[in-house]
Amino acid sequence: MVKQISAQVSLYPLGETDLAPFILQFWQLLEERGLSYQRGAMSTVIWGNEEEVFAVIQEGFHRTAVAVRTVMSVTFSNACPSSPDEVGGSH
Repeated sequence: MVKQISAQVSLYPLGETDLAPFILQFWQLLEERGLSYQRGAMSTVIWGNEEEVFAVIQEGFHRTAVAVRTVMSVTFSNACPSSPDEVGGSH
């Protein structure tokens, strides 16, 4: 059985003065995959089934890492998988 999880993701394209294109690319990927997410000033929280969330995070890292040196920090949880629809303010 695939469980619902949440993931808090921070993406850091190193050495770049303009981070926006990389962050926007990651958000676009989330949109393409149809995952629920909430943008924050320092991170993005994603909700979905375990397989989809892990796959989109891996692809998001790869898309940035092929262009620039990249750090990604991720916290996964199956203890607080509430979707943004349940707490208000979703994408």
